[in-house]
Amino acid sequence: MTRRLAEVAKKVGVSEATVSRVLNDKPGVSRATRQAVLSALDVLGYERPTQLRGERARLVGLVLPELQNPIFPAFAEVIGGALAQLGLTPVLCTQTKGGVSEADYVDLLLQQQVSGVVFAGGLYAQADAPHDHYRQLADRNIPVVLVNAAIEHLGFPAVSCDDAVAVEQAWRHLASLGHERIGLVLGPGDHVPSARKLAAARTLGDLPDEYVARAMFSIEGGHAAASRLIDRGVTGFICASDPLALGAVRAARRKGLGVPSQISVVGYDDSALMNCTEPPLTTVRQPIESMGRAAVELLNARIGGSCVPAEELLFEPELVVRGSTAQAPRD
Repeated sequence: MTRRLAEVAKKVGVSEATVSRVLNDKPGVSRATRQAVLSALDVLGYERPTQLRGERARLVGLVLPELQNPIFPAFAEVIGGALAQLGLTPVLCTQTKGGVSEADYVDLLLQQQVSGVVFAGGLYAQADAPHDHYRQLADRNIPVVLVNAAIEHLGFPAVSCDDAVAVEQAWRHLASLGHERIGLVLGPGDHVPSARKLAAARTLGDLPDEYVARAMFSIEGGHAAASRLIDRGVTGFICASDPLALGAVRAARRKGLGVPSQISVVGYDDSALMNCTEPPLTTVRQPIESMGRAAVELLNARIGGSCVPAEELLFEPELVVRGSTAQAPRD
């Protein structure tokens, strides 16, 4: 205890008596000093006294990369509901183009003394992106859980849909329909889930490099990428998200080709309203409910002081066959 008092006092630049007053929840300490002492406890890796843990325990950051892709609001609903059942309040942080960055949100959440953070999509999935803000959370001993594949060595537990199984399901479905020229529309080159999908596809059949196209995760990106692959003769598409798949459908139609009579498209996520598109989208469903609840369980365990290994839990996806896939056209 004496060593802890000395270390915290030195870190903050106050007396050990002041630190003691904060730790025992005594009056006579300014709010700024109090917050500085509590933050120093976090940075040095010490547990807060029981009576002070509640100051953080009510808030949990939920950081999303966007809301345009329906998969992210779906994750937010599940994760937010599971947090509320535990008496925790989610603080929703959504990035917008030209708006607040992920790193800025992390700074904001640290100022709010959050109990932990769940990232459902973000820069952790991009190998070439900056990751200093994640290390900042780790240095302060803030519990963090990541949803879907992350780069290695961040040291946080993760909950992911199995990308290899997803691609295998989609590939075998298209192959069973007679498609021999199967192509992939993926995210950027440093995107870890896309890299996993590509690696899995290469083990399943002939996949020339010219049958792989990269795009930003949007309908427009999918349209541009799929258009290139159609020109190269691809008839069956496996896309890394539903918006990319909808872009592929649009690309086919702009070229005067029928979906699914001439071009078959498989998406990924089974996000909202994919059964209402024209045609209804065949896609690989992420188990959002199971994944979201698992993420919250892991986070809550860390908040409670339990040791949670920095491992990745893989969840099985499910192919949902609808109207955007059919027998391959005969040459």
